[in-house]
Amino acid sequence: MTETSAARSRSRRAGKGLKIERIYTTPGVHPYDEVTWEKRDVVQQNWKTGETIFEQRGVEFPDFWSVNASTIVTTKYFRGALGTEARETGLKQLVDRVVLTYVKAGKEHGYFATDEDAEVFEHELTYALIHQIFSFNSPVWFNVGTASPQQVSACFILAVDDSMDSILNWYKEEGFIFKGGSGAGLNLSRIRSSKELLSSGGTASGPVSFMRGADASAGTIKSGGATRRAAKMVVLDVDHPDIEEFIETKAREEHKIRALRDAGFDMDLGGTDIVSVQYQNANNSVRVSDEFMRAVEDGDEFGLRSRMDGSVIETVDARGLFNKMAQAAWECADPGIQYDDTINDWHTNPETGRITASNPCSEYMSLDNSSCNLASLNLLKFLREDNSFDVQKYQAVAELVITAMDISICFADFPTEPIGETTRNYRQLGIGYANLGALLMATGRGYDSEGGRALAASLTSLLTGAAYKRSAELAGVVGPYNGYARNADAHKRVMRKHQAANDEIRSLHVMDSDIHKAATKAWDAVVKVGEKQGYRNAQASVLAPTGTIGFMMDCDTTGIEPDFSLVKFKKLVGGGSMQIVNQTIPRALKMLGYAEETIEAIVEHIADKGHVIDAPGLKTEHYEIFDTAMGERSIKPMGHVRMMAAVQPFLSGAISKTVNLPETATVEEIGDVYLQGWKLGLKALAVYRDNCKVGQPLSDGGSTAKDKAKDAAEAKVEKVVEYRPVRKRLPKRRTSQTTSFSVGGAEGYLTAGTYDDETLGEIFLKFGKQGSTLAGVMDAFSIAVSIGLQYGVPLETFVEKFTNLRFEPAGLTDDPDVRMAQSIMDYVFRRLALDYLDFETRDYMGIHSAEERSRELETGSYQAGSGSDDSGDEALEDELESYSQSVATSTKKERPEVEEKAATGAALARPVEGGINSSAELMDKFQGKSADAPMCMTCGTKMQRAGSCYVCEGCGSTSGCS
Repeated sequence: MTETSAARSRSRRAGKGLKIERIYTTPGVHPYDEVTWEKRDVVQQNWKTGETIFEQRGVEFPDFWSVNASTIVTTKYFRGALGTEARETGLKQLVDRVVLTYVKAGKEHGYFATDEDAEVFEHELTYALIHQIFSFNSPVWFNVGTASPQQVSACFILAVDDSMDSILNWYKEEGFIFKGGSGAGLNLSRIRSSKELLSSGGTASGPVSFMRGADASAGTIKSGGATRRAAKMVVLDVDHPDIEEFIETKAREEHKIRALRDAGFDMDLGGTDIVSVQYQNANNSVRVSDEFMRAVEDGDEFGLRSRMDGSVIETVDARGLFNKMAQAAWECADPGIQYDDTINDWHTNPETGRITASNPCSEYMSLDNSSCNLASLNLLKFLREDNSFDVQKYQAVAELVITAMDISICFADFPTEPIGETTRNYRQLGIGYANLGALLMATGRGYDSEGGRALAASLTSLLTGAAYKRSAELAGVVGPYNGYARNADAHKRVMRKHQAANDEIRSLHVMDSDIHKAATKAWDAVVKVGEKQGYRNAQASVLAPTGTIGFMMDCDTTGIEPDFSLVKFKKLVGGGSMQIVNQTIPRALKMLGYAEETIEAIVEHIADKGHVIDAPGLKTEHYEIFDTAMGERSIKPMGHVRMMAAVQPFLSGAISKTVNLPETATVEEIGDVYLQGWKLGLKALAVYRDNCKVGQPLSDGGSTAKDKAKDAAEAKVEKVVEYRPVRKRLPKRRTSQTTSFSVGGAEGYLTAGTYDDETLGEIFLKFGKQGSTLAGVMDAFSIAVSIGLQYGVPLETFVEKFTNLRFEPAGLTDDPDVRMAQSIMDYVFRRLALDYLDFETRDYMGIHSAEERSRELETGSYQAGSGSDDSGDEALEDELESYSQSVATSTKKERPEVEEKAATGAALARPVEGGINSSAELMDKFQGKSADAPMCMTCGTKMQRAGSCYVCEGCGSTSGCS
């Protein structure tokens, strides 16, 4: 309390408030007035059961927000009971609830120089949120501005001592945090080992035994109605006498799971029998020291120490213990590893206490009994149309956001008083970013490349430099954090370490260089201003999973992760779904200098195959740009480690990320990843070997790929059924029509024959003034297309393949529905589409008649009977239109926004199979096997990786704490 009183005194002597500069907004214009708003119906179903689990109609969002983003925000963040007037009905209400709370607190606590600055702050924060430039972490959206406790933090670190009171208090505190949907971590190393005596003379139980009680508590609270599993982290120091038992705990349980599964028990996560297995509700990590890692390298002995007096009570072979860690991680993905000396070497508050633990996702590392609120910037929002990066706005937004995050601590509530006191005294913040993988791809940089790492390092350095620069400025306005005085020398030392690391960055491109120059300038200001005024925040930055908020911002990639896959699953407003090739791919190809025709061919290849291998016209040296987290060209494990090492020196905390390894990875490879992580200066690392766990729901019902292969090999096949297409011949007498046409002055005739149901079955093409060679070629082409139609090839497939082909003759036509054609083939198949395809299919392909285009200009809808007020149909049309090829140059003039997105043709978007409900399941289709990922407990959708956690693309639920 002495620190708090002194801080209040300093705050009264502080300056007169911040001057807030405009970034995006215009004086006198509210950000809401610059956005086109539309109303949508949000209906969410469980993909497996078909049950409607949520429905709210007429919610209001900007027209550029995707269906996924509006669905997740409506279901997760809108407050008030459904069907009542208290229920929020649009994004404006949600943003106002949060932003106006921040503005009010900022005024009350002296953050702004004038009321005008407060208004600018309000408008800039509002603009950035509704334009998806950044997002606060989920607890802010859940709680701020409501009657509930205004908890703003997602990350908590608890403390437990060697006493029964403390252990029981640990159970209680975790329970309250889990009840609120958050997660917590703690270090159990203070608890004496099972090899030591109690004061009564008996033998201690040891920390692993107490983990059983905490695990059961977490599982009970989860099964009592939480929307996601309890997220928790348990850490044990490597010199604890019970470390070997701790390392093998979950591996032994994994053996039990496999045995029970083979005996016929339901061992999927959420299954009826999995509750009999222990330790499944926590991530485990071993806290290793430099001394231990050097002993591993040298093959030396290592001492395990008493918790009571620090004496060595047992020596072990360091390399043998390390190998047991790698073996256990190979078997069940636990334990992870945390590098204690590295963590505490970057600690700004060592005089207060050491950093002993982390939050469940491993990105927040600070004092015991503390919390951290997070926010993440959407990096792709700062990439201009000319592929330059807006450095000034990036820095300005970082400073704006860190100001808001600090204000939130002034009004926030906390689950326990010790956590609240520590957080108010040290004001730890966690600004970060999302969409790094998409940014790297869009700018033509491979994730595992020197160029990619140089850009990531520069971006992270500027982000943290800007945050600490504003923190130093805030210290001059409202005073430094309460614990700064006793830690001033250490804090300033860490700032100089960040500055020195920034000096080591080697830029490879103009973009990197510009960002690095700004970062260098920012760190100079950090050190200079901080020397005089101190700092408002003990910590400033982390890289979080950004699972749910990543979808809220319509990010292609989460946190520091690479792109999950090149083809994604996308929901449509009017129902249904489609697969889309990532929009960053054509942008990257264009930036690399590929011609439009080549880009179309590459995108078409990706849409069919899911990868770039053997894509027509793509240079092999450019393959690495399109490497992804999964698939045929997945990033190697050390590629992930090297990226983490590139950005770690510029973060106050750490990085939420799991290094994924293939099922074929060896124990030695996992050990090498852990060893290289230490050498490269990481703070923490977790690994996951594909299909190493059984107790986790997979899309095939729980069996791993290996198990399925074994079952298939043992199965006795009695009958082989071979499926082949059957030709459906046209009747002897059939209806046909002949259309004469002219394309670029060249005349021709198209004859189309149909079945009795009026579906197309054959075509014949004849051109005027053609030689015998061309006539023969066109006859052969007509026969090939006709036979394809008769064998069941859909007409839309031919239309998709042959429209947009470019060759002479091309130009004006005499057909009012197709005024311009890029070739005769382009005209022919557009005409066939107009004559024989239904409106929905043509609309998806962007092919409309002259009457339909005229109607769209008048009513806002191509379809008869749909007025401009029909927001559902209009939004569906807009979404499909944005991924389709413009029908002709004249149409492009009428709808210029389509022209920019027309380069990749219909391959960008196509319907998906009915059984595919997420990008993860779409990836399974391309790989030909089921990837190892859990199913969402809320909506049944297969989840995908987001940092150390999993996130559901369908409803935004996560398996972690943020």
